[in-house]
Amino acid sequence: MAFSSIILSMVAYCILRCSLVSNIPPPPPPPQPTPKVSDSVNFFVIESRGFAPLPVRAVSSDDSTSDAAKQFEELYADLKAKWDGLENKTTVVVYAGGALVALWLSSTIVGAINSVPLLPKIMELVGLTYTGWFVYRYLLFKSSRKELVEDIEELKRKVTGASTEESF
Repeated sequence: MAFSSIILSMVAYCILRCSLVSNIPPPPPPPQPTPKVSDSVNFFVIESRGFAPLPVRAVSSDDSTSDAAKQFEELYADLKAKWDGLENKTTVVVYAGGALVALWLSSTIVGAINSVPLLPKIMELVGLTYTGWFVYRYLLFKSSRKELVEDIEELKRKVTGASTEESF
């Protein structure tokens, strides 16, 4: 008998509790920010939190798409002319593939080095030390800057294959 009275009191409590909860109205939805529209049809002001209003002007789609389309067509025509002018296309494809593999490999190596606990800080220290040495050696004094410019020009001549008479 005592057990049934406990169960009845628990059921009554649950019914009472559910009826009280069901009578509570749901909370109102949070207010949504709306952009302000000024008097002009083509001028909108979009406000964001913490920043000054950003004016945005409408542009006709014909002008912007035609400029982008013209630039894309010029770029495509230029690339096609250069590609058609190449004699050995397989070499270019092999070099491009090699460059992508080298990029992937270097990314993998840097990721592996970055996962070692102390090594990234040591590499950062090495980079800062080298940067300081480079600035002291080549950029601090006028004579060393001239030397750096001469070294760069010599390297350009070596890479392009230009002779010393053709420079400048």
